[in-house]
Amino acid sequence: MSKKTHSLHTARLHNNCPTCFGTDGLEFTFTQDEKETPFFHKPEKQVDEKLYCHKCKSQIHPVNWTEDIERVYDYNRKIAETNKQYLQVKPLFYILIVVAIILVAAGIYFLIAS
Repeated sequence: MSKKTHSLHTARLHNNCPTCFGTDGLEFTFTQDEKETPFFHKPEKQVDEKLYCHKCKSQIHPVNWTEDIERVYDYNRKIAETNKQYLQVKPLFYILIVVAIILVAAGIYFLIAS
């Protein structure tokens, strides 16, 4: 089983950084992990967000956010479309189902025939 991370939405902010007070350096990134196996792949429910300042090269944690940053976060969180919670099966899954049906049908046939 492997995990992939997909970027759902990235937004540059024009707010001041609470750490270095620089402008136009903040960036929100919303990501979502996806589990992948040989039989299926499915996105996880949790969406991770990160606020990064390109001026001071540091991640800004939610404790340090100002009210303006929180408002922009709420807006961008709505824009970041999450992948639906779907279970997408792969061709190997279908092949195994067909083989299992054929084996059960052959077993029943030989039981009835003998």
